[in-house]
Amino acid sequence: MNQSILFPDLQDWESSSQMIVFTAQQQGINIECRIGITKLAALSKTSLIATDQDIATKALAMFETYRFDIEEEVEQLIEQEEFDELGRVIVT
Repeated sequence: MNQSILFPDLQDWESSSQMIVFTAQQQGINIECRIGITKLAALSKTSLIATDQDIATKALAMFETYRFDIEEEVEQLIEQEEFDELGRVIVT
């Protein structure tokens, strides 16, 4: 794990994009990161249905379960400077 990239325990569900939004910090700079339900479902090898009323709860729980793997992938994307046009890291 790269010690220059930190991940505060702050994440939230954004229903409009069906993504978990979380932050990485590199050299004191916050980088917005996102992961969608499709990727979360692929990581867990389960289905996550976007129409579930409790989708936010399920997605956040799944994020916590696979947090280490997600953070590892985000670290690689940051190191490779794989940012979108808004400076975010999107895990796909």
